Amino acid sequence: MDRVKYLKSPKIYIAFGVALVITILFFPNEGRFKYKYQKGKPWIYETLIAPMDFPILKTEAELLAEKEEKASQVVLYYNFDQDITKQQIEEVTSVLSANNIDSKLFLDIVESFRGVYDKGILASYDGSSSSKGVIIIQRDKRASEIPSTEVYDVQYAVNYIKYKIANDFPQDNIDSLFKANNLDGYIIPNLVYDQKKTDLLHREAVDYISPTKGIIYTGQLIVSEGEIVTAEVAQLLDSYKSEYEDSFGYSGSLAGLVIGHVIIMIILFCMLFATIYFINTKVFVQSNQYYFILLMTVLVFVSTVLLGDFDQKMLYMSPYAVFALYLVSFFRQSLAYPLYCIILLPLLLLAQDGLELYTMNLIAGTILLVSYYYLNTGWLQFINSLFIFTGVLLTYISFRLTSEGSLATFDATVLLYLVCNSLFVVATSPLVFLFEKMFSLVSNTKLKDLADPGNKLLLELSRTAPGTFQHSLQVANMAVAAAREIGGDTLLVRVGALYHDIGKMKNPQCFVENQPAGMDYHNGLSPIESAQQITRHMDDGMELARKHKLPSMVSDFIKTHHAQTLTAYFYNSYCNMGGNALNIEPFKYHGELPWTKEQVIVLMADAVEAASRTLKDYNQESISNLVESIISKRLSDDQLVNADISIREITLVKEMFKKYLLQVYHARIIYPDRKM
Repeated sequence: MDRVKYLKSPKIYIAFGVALVITILFFPNEGRFKYKYQKGKPWIYETLIAPMDFPILKTEAELLAEKEEKASQVVLYYNFDQDITKQQIEEVTSVLSANNIDSKLFLDIVESFRGVYDKGILASYDGSSSSKGVIIIQRDKRASEIPSTEVYDVQYAVNYIKYKIANDFPQDNIDSLFKANNLDGYIIPNLVYDQKKTDLLHREAVDYISPTKGIIYTGQLIVSEGEIVTAEVAQLLDSYKSEYEDSFGYSGSLAGLVIGHVIIMIILFCMLFATIYFINTKVFVQSNQYYFILLMTVLVFVSTVLLGDFDQKMLYMSPYAVFALYLVSFFRQSLAYPLYCIILLPLLLLAQDGLELYTMNLIAGTILLVSYYYLNTGWLQFINSLFIFTGVLLTYISFRLTSEGSLATFDATVLLYLVCNSLFVVATSPLVFLFEKMFSLVSNTKLKDLADPGNKLLLELSRTAPGTFQHSLQVANMAVAAAREIGGDTLLVRVGALYHDIGKMKNPQCFVENQPAGMDYHNGLSPIESAQQITRHMDDGMELARKHKLPSMVSDFIKTHHAQTLTAYFYNSYCNMGGNALNIEPFKYHGELPWTKEQVIVLMADAVEAASRTLKDYNQESISNLVESIISKRLSDDQLVNADISIREITLVKEMFKKYLLQVYHARIIYPDRKM
């Protein structure tokens, strides 16, 4: 996906600048470090107790020693060449297809080759091991650090494949088979060593050394009155001064202070920008979502400044966790959670107990994101508040124990503030409806309304295309069961499944589930004409989605539920009639490849549910074979390459589909006729 195209609108940068200016204007310009000290001289001021948490900075000698240690470590960098993998698998398949080889043996050989190539093949192990025993492999724009023993060299790969196949098929002479087909020659390296990136990583490892070692917590002793400032005490004072000037004070000019604040806030907003860019770039196109995120960031910053100026303890009362609720109401958790972690950063910059407050509210937000789906109505919200209160209280206690070793300084006032904090989360949660109106966003409540079968568009679907409506209901039930199994968004999946085929309302008789007995809409049409009639329901669906103003997160299911597959029935008919097998475009759905696990679930449920109606016998074996073949086809056709779903999750989805179909098509008893 080309992300850059989403960044061309000037509105993105104007809004970025406005939010930045607002935070800069509210950034407090106050505080100076008032102590002067010298190593070897006595501390002439009062006993200094740490008023905030701060890291201990390392000395130059310590940093130099760490750099020398890092310089001795090398991790090698390799690029995974997908083209080599694909080409070699295709050639092996082609060679084996040309010979009369048992199908099971054929599949075992191909899968063995694919498994080895998927792990990665080096030219040889010579020079491949690093001082850390790992290598870095870049694959699909993602670099991962893995043990060097988990990849193969060419000779080991050949031996492994032969050994595996020989064990699976002891009756066959595998060596002769490999020699006759020259299969050894199709094992070539697909991991390409990258000298430049290896050198770059090595330099970065040497250059980037953490400048800190340990933390001084609030309430700990830094130096006593009259104590000689030793090297160790001077290191603590230097660290405290650095943290104080960065967070609260500045010893230079006002202009320098403002510049520093500007840089800090630019970094914070850039982190926010980068999070959106890497997780869901389309937020930039949907400017209402982008503006909402910026507003949340500004609100957290301004409220932190105002409450901190009034009374630092008031920050313990502020229900920051509700911002996590606002975010997750309109965004997926994969985006909402990192955004929440970032918009809380002003607590670290502005609060005296920044680390403590940040951790407490991060835990509170995490608890809310986990429990709110189950405890979001009526009095159950107060149970959710209880969980939040327990989390922040335990965090507060842990900070007291780690800083002082006891609860002697436990502040009862803070306890009251924490109670208010957890209750305010419930009190401020209805504001989500205000934000939904203000920014035209889609909340979970909106999705529930769309999932109502009494919805106008669904009623129209049930009236004009009853067969399709029944199919959509079955797909929705299957998809929800699968989504629940792998922790997907069940509400979004249900809505997506209910609306994925609304395009069939434009021409319902074209689809077999809506045809009355004895009717064949496609009689007299060529395979190409029939395929064009079938595939256009995706475009018709998008047109209806725009007309009825369906949210984009719902219409995305319309354009991804067939991805870029073929109308297999008409394509096969076309080929059987002598058509050119390479002419696939007329039979291809020109949708988009799914990128979320919810879209993948609907895609698979749609295909499985439709195909299940063609079975003659409904038993465990036939249903299992059907589900396996359909989903394996989607995987082998690379329809899921962009999807955020793992092989394990796909396996769980398959098993759930099998279980669901067995329950739906279970055997029923035959009622005997009455004889008298």
